[in-house]
Amino acid sequence: MTDPTSPAHYQQGNVECIDALRSALGKEGFEFYCQGNILKYVWRFRHKGGAEDLEKAQVYLDWLLSSVK
Repeated sequence: MTDPTSPAHYQQGNVECIDALRSALGKEGFEFYCQGNILKYVWRFRHKGGAEDLEKAQVYLDWLLSSVK
């Protein structure tokens, strides 16, 4: 699986997309963004991405946990 935390298409210019989102959305907005993506990937894993979707959900869960702590 491609590393879901830093695929090439999210690294344009000097700022990684996730860092731009974190900055633009603020703490609470970023946490809701992560929560939504966790739900999306867990919801669809059996019908689309399988284990890869669960790994993506885990990445967003890790970012959410990091933000909450």
